Amino acid sequence: MEPPAADAGAQPFCAWCGGARAEGDHAGCERRLATVDPPRHCPVCARRMVVQVDPVGWTARCSRHGESAGTNGFA
Repeated sequence: MEPPAADAGAQPFCAWCGGARAEGDHAGCERRLATVDPPRHCPVCARRMVVQVDPVGWTARCSRHGESAGTNGFA
């Protein structure tokens, strides 16, 4: 499986709350994701992801769209 595309058109859902990006304000969600919080929902299908956080970073895996990773901002 390949990870989701990075462009916003391929990501119709908010990666933090799982809501549709076209509906509502997701500025607070974007702030959380830009700081230290990992995504909790797949931005392509809105499924809840399996997230693992460690001292260096995080990994998030969608059962349909694969895995993504990032740093936690403290490394």
